[in-house]
Amino acid sequence: MSKAKKRKQDKSSSDNKNEKVIAQNRKARHNYQVLDTLECGIALVGSEVKSLRQGSLSLDEAHGRVEGNEVWLVGADIPEYKFANALNHQPRRRRKLLLHRREIKKFADQAFERGLTLVPLKMYFKRGRAKLLLGICRGKKLFDKRESMKKRDMQRDMDRAMRR
Repeated sequence: MSKAKKRKQDKSSSDNKNEKVIAQNRKARHNYQVLDTLECGIALVGSEVKSLRQGSLSLDEAHGRVEGNEVWLVGADIPEYKFANALNHQPRRRRKLLLHRREIKKFADQAFERGLTLVPLKMYFKRGRAKLLLGICRGKKLFDKRESMKKRDMQRDMDRAMRR
C-alpha cells in the first residue's frame, strides 16, 4: 500500500473521531427521498451550545427556509440549559445557517423551482463546532414508503440467508 493511500485512510479515520453526533432525524429518511446533502454551520448562543453538548435536541419538526440571501433553521427544539439562569435562550427560535453564497443560490433555486424541501438530517460536533447536515428532499408518497420497506425486508432476509 502506498504512503498516500495510508495517509488518506488515517485522515478519514481521524475525522470520524472528531465527529460527535448530537441528534439524527430518522423520520426524514422515511418520509422524504433525499436528493442531495450539504454540511453547514449554525449560529448559536452559548447556552444552546452547552445544551447541545448534553445531547438534548429535537429535529422532528424542523425544516430549512430560504429568505432573501439567508437560510434559516425553523422549528428545531434545543431545550434551555438549566444552569444559564438569566442568559438562557428561547428553545424554538429561528437559527441562521452558515453557507456560502453559491451554496445558498444552488439550494434555494432547487428548492424553489422544483418544489423541494430543505430538511435537517443530523446535527453533530466536528472539531468542536456545531454542524448541520441539510438535505434537499422530495416527499414520499405512501406507495413509495411501502416499496422501500419491502426492499429493506428483502435485503434483511437475504443477509440472514447468507449468514447461514
